[in-house]
Order: sequence, then structure tokens, then C-alpha cells
Amino acid sequence: MSEFDLIQRYFTRSASSAVLGVGDDAALVGVGAGNELAISSDMLVCGTHFTADADPFLLGHKTLAVNLSDLAAMGAVPRWATLALALPDADEDWLQKFSAGFFALAGAHGVELIGGDTTRGPLALCVTILGEVPRGRALRRDGALAGDDIWVSGTLGKAALGLADEQGRHTLYDQVRDDCLKALHQPQPRVALGLALRGIARSAIDISDGLLADLGHILQRSAVGAELEIETLPIVGTGVEKKLAQQCALAGGDDYELCFTAPATARDTLVALAEQLQLSLTRIGQIHAGHGCVVRDAAGKEMKIEKAGYDHFA
Repeated sequence: MSEFDLIQRYFTRSASSAVLGVGDDAALVGVGAGNELAISSDMLVCGTHFTADADPFLLGHKTLAVNLSDLAAMGAVPRWATLALALPDADEDWLQKFSAGFFALAGAHGVELIGGDTTRGPLALCVTILGEVPRGRALRRDGALAGDDIWVSGTLGKAALGLADEQGRHTLYDQVRDDCLKALHQPQPRVALGLALRGIARSAIDISDGLLADLGHILQRSAVGAELEIETLPIVGTGVEKKLAQQCALAGGDDYELCFTAPATARDTLVALAEQLQLSLTRIGQIHAGHGCVVRDAAGKEMKIEKAGYDHFA
């Protein structure tokens, strides 16, 4: 099977919202009047982000999900994506399952694949995603203000616990194990939440490298500091030792939940939004003038934090 047969068979789909999709030297898209284009790229590499025996359907899902999460953090509507694949060989069974997982999630969010590339090499997957957001209304990292509440969506630390189980560093059981492995391999990008937060949140980021690391980007870009209360973190409540669950929530990464800041006057609005979306939103701390992030224990004492999150080159 040639490179072009591979693309045609597994990755060519109708892209009616694009001016020109797969099949030319470049795709053409038209951005709606009054909108800006939000663009993000993420790469997943075998041996770093996933194992060689990873389920290809779930891997197809996650390859797109991590990019959708970036657009969610910007409050953008996902529209188009390109996909670049480095493949050791053209395994048709693997390609069928991978593309099925990719397009299942793409279809759920109205994303059209409009281009990309393939090459022979060590397995690596790279998506560039494009979305639209009304001009001047994107959620950004640089808008947090002193006095803002800090919120997170969902439950933190599940993916890190699932990875620990897979690597034999910790043993999970029954439903807790199933939930943590699903969070690791099939994360759900919070696109609907990101759209709803436009005009409510002052800053936002998706949690990919760990809560402390990613919140740290908001603090740096906004030139502010923060305090978190460890007991407020939404963690796995059963089947896991509490201290481990809290550590995974703070620094585990791969959550793909949203962390955002909002004024205290928005609390009732956010409680109502959580109910509307059927998604837990938890207030975990506050922004203050200064710099850095302090985590306090149940007694209000500052905790010593040894690890803030994942860094590819640290």
C-alpha cells in the first residue's frame, strides 16, 4: 500500500466546511466574519506519551482529544484539523482502528480533517487543530486578577493514577481502576465548558502537565500569585490513599480538565453552569498580588511541594 493509498483509504473524508480539503498542496478555510482563528499543535510520541501496544482506537481518540482540550481552554469552536503520522509500517488493522477512534471524536465535535502528512519512521502522531472564536473574546492565560477565585473542572489525578497502575507502581481495583484507565486513555475535552466560560472566566488553561505546572503558566503570564487549599482538590475519593491522590492531582498531568480564574461575583453563575453541563466545577483557591503558588494543608500551613508537574526536558 502506497502513502497515497493509505491517506485515501483511512484519512480522506468530505470536508464541506472548508474551501479545499485533503488532496492539494494546502487546505483552504474561510473564517467567519468577526472571528479569529485559534491554532494549536500537539505531538504524541511512542515511548514518551504511549506504549507500542496501546489500543489504536483509544490512541486515535486521544491524539485528537489533547488538541481539542487546547481549544477548549481558549473558548474556541473546533473546526478543522491536520494530522501528520510517522509510521514504522502500514499496518492496515492498526490504521483502521486508529482512524475510527480519531474520526469518532472528530465527528462528535464537528471537526473536519483537511490535510496532513505521512512518513515511515518511529511511531509519532501530530495534530494541528484550528478553531474559531469571536474577536477579542478568547480565553487567555494573561487575564487573572488579584481576588479571582481559582476553579477546576472534573476530578484531578485519575490519569496519573491509571498510569501508575499500568506501570506497576500502584495497584488499583474494580471501578476505580476502570475510571482511572479511561481518564488516561480516553480523556474528554471540555469544549462545551470552554465555550460557556467566555465572558465569565478571566483566564484559563487546560491541565496537561499537572495542576501546579499549568496554573503556574497563568500566574506567570498574568504577573500574579496564588494560594490553593489542598483539602478542596477534587480527587479520587475511594480506593486510593488520600496523600497519593492529592499528589497526583497537584502534579500528575494528563488530566485535560480546565483550570480557570473568575471573579467572586461569578460563583453562583458557575454553580448553575456546573449543573447545566452536568460537570463538577470546584473552587480550589484564590489569586493574589505577588508571585508563585502556595499550597496550604487542612490547618492552613504552607506545604512543601517537591514536584509541580511534567517537563519533557527537565
